[in-house]
Amino acid sequence: MKSVWRGALSFGLVNIPVRLYHASIDHEIKFHLLHKKDLSRIRYSRICESDGKEVAWEDVVKGYEVGKGRFVVFNDDDFEKANPRKVKTIEIDAFVREDEIDGMYYEMPYYLEPEKGAAKAYRLLAAALAQAGKVGIGTFVFRNKEHLGFIKPYGNALVLIQLRFSENLLKPDGLDLPKREPLLKKDIDLAVQFIRKLTKKFNPKEYRDTYAKEVKRLIQKKGKGVPIKKAKEAPAPKVKDIMELLKKSMRRKSA
Repeated sequence: MKSVWRGALSFGLVNIPVRLYHASIDHEIKFHLLHKKDLSRIRYSRICESDGKEVAWEDVVKGYEVGKGRFVVFNDDDFEKANPRKVKTIEIDAFVREDEIDGMYYEMPYYLEPEKGAAKAYRLLAAALAQAGKVGIGTFVFRNKEHLGFIKPYGNALVLIQLRFSENLLKPDGLDLPKREPLLKKDIDLAVQFIRKLTKKFNPKEYRDTYAKEVKRLIQKKGKGVPIKKAKEAPAPKVKDIMELLKKSMRRKSA
């Protein structure tokens, strides 16, 4: 794997030099954009507004608009000058229980690897977090942007779970949500009974991206000239009463 960041994991006066690696991969099926007429690929160009000519990547810079038509150009060195320590440090400033962090904040996992000479401090932090039942939470700068995250042991590795800041979460204002009206106890009890009937220990290996496989199968068929027929959809239940649907579900699971 190729590291995406180098710096230090810091808590108190302790500094652990580390490298950051992606801990997840996207298996998305990639389609090319083609011209419908002759199936030639469509290429995106960087066109200069002033002369209409294409601009090479090495001639592209980042600029922040401070007034109409007025820009301040910023390069990587300028970003680092804003706060050199933050750019190179994952700063742990508190320890919390992981179950205190709402799942709405979770964003991206990364592996942390110790640099040479940092293995003992790395193992010590992992062991201490495991024994204390805590995760270390703090901030770091990655790709010119500050992020929130927490450090936790994962097997014999430390992982960094990138989080969203609370200001980045949208509130459900304007949604047509149901009013908080009282529900019948017997209705809640039946729903809870159904939940308990289907409750089991979570095993992520039981879940697979089956839709991607189905799409690939159709791609192979279409590539061989086999016509694709639309799969039959199961008819949706017409029973409007949610309690009747729950009772039917219970009976089906009991059978």
